[in-house]
Amino acid sequence: MILYPAIDLKDGACVRLKLGLMDEATVYNADPAGQAKAFLDTGFTHLHVVDLNGAFAGRAVNDDAVEAILAAVGSEMKVQLGGGIRTMADIERWLEKGLSRVILGTVAVRDPELVKAAARRFPGKIAVGIDAKGGKVAVEGWAETSELSAIDLARRFEDAGVAAIIYTDIDRDGVLAGINWESTIELAEAVDIPVIASGGLASIADVVRMTMPDATKLDGAISGRALYDGRLDAIEALKVLAGQG
Repeated sequence: MILYPAIDLKDGACVRLKLGLMDEATVYNADPAGQAKAFLDTGFTHLHVVDLNGAFAGRAVNDDAVEAILAAVGSEMKVQLGGGIRTMADIERWLEKGLSRVILGTVAVRDPELVKAAARRFPGKIAVGIDAKGGKVAVEGWAETSELSAIDLARRFEDAGVAAIIYTDIDRDGVLAGINWESTIELAEAVDIPVIASGGLASIADVVRMTMPDATKLDGAISGRALYDGRLDAIEALKVLAGQG
């Protein structure tokens, strides 16, 4: 079970949004590479990065910040990136730069065949980001809501070789309300693809919840604001997941 600290990039800085709203951004660190190195030094082995500007623009925007993060952590940390990755060329370019995995969100709705082709071409390197608002999948940086349910979208990629599904409940994101365990576990039980929980992780209670028997199908969870605000003690969380807490 993996705990992924999150770095969301807006205008080159490390921020957290509230409910996915770009005008509700809190800047936590103007040096994303330094933040990534701090997470590495704390003991984290994986990192979740989102190019927020890229998600809205449909293309990479915070390239320099992402490349600085990769340079700062080197091969010691597995970094996954989402936001604005819409073509096979984008996918190939980022993987060549050293990402362990790319996350495809909007394109998973708009062009599922591209996702399947990428999963075949880059085994273990492609994740699907499913962001839901009111149970329906949101796209274009959460600016638009589709008619697809999260489970319907996830099932499109069964047997496609997708490495993981990152499921975010937008209504919980950035408000420290706790992960929507009911919907997340329902999704994990509906598909064979490993699911990573995202949105709302609030405290050590959520980390303990990750170790419960019904959560064993999950690959892990992503934490953002709780880590930055100090509501979640990173060392304690990692000990819990290592079976020492």
